[in-house]
Amino acid sequence: MELPDNPEAKNIFFRIKQAYANHEKITLHLLFSKTKLAKLKKYQKGASSVELDNIALYMQMGEILSFNTADAVKLKNTILCINDKAHSSFNITKRLKLINKKHKSKADRSYLFWDIENFSSIASIFSDIIEPYEVNDADIYLAANPDSLYLKKAEWEANLYDYGKTLNSFEFIKCDHGKNVADDILLQRYKEAQLQNANVFILTFDRELKERFLEATHKSNNLFIMGK
Repeated sequence: MELPDNPEAKNIFFRIKQAYANHEKITLHLLFSKTKLAKLKKYQKGASSVELDNIALYMQMGEILSFNTADAVKLKNTILCINDKAHSSFNITKRLKLINKKHKSKADRSYLFWDIENFSSIASIFSDIIEPYEVNDADIYLAANPDSLYLKKAEWEANLYDYGKTLNSFEFIKCDHGKNVADDILLQRYKEAQLQNANVFILTFDRELKERFLEATHKSNNLFIMGK
């Protein structure tokens, strides 16, 4: 076992080891005070990276020593969700721009074209786009390249599980290798849909791709895209 490189890790290791030897109940209070635990349930500067390392140590020891770490799993997921949402809210809500007109026109329906490989902050996308604009599952076009799908599918599915979804809940497209990449596939699906009178959300930072989506957009649509 390799201890995290921070000042608290060694003490935490010995506290857990001693509690186990004394047949004491092992909980997260061996790691954090009540005050600290409360703070960790809110956004912390630095994304609580040291605390997450120590939680990982606790969970690893739990696996070796066979004590229950459900409390650590719950706290870890809370921290990740809070910090993921805080980070991606900055990127999404403050950078999402209406680019094809000055003022939004009336829309009958909303659509999302989502490259999950580059925008994997699932909590923020649900809270900032999917839920407020009532985007139906069938109107979410989601794509991923095979290498990223292989590496990140379990993580994406775990995060989607919180919303009662899987990748296949949406119009999910597994792309091929080479030029058949996620952005191009999403653009092609967008053209094929021939949308009108819709809110359309495109998640990309690629300037050229933005222009291609803009060219393919009917004037009745509201095209939202990532700005600088």
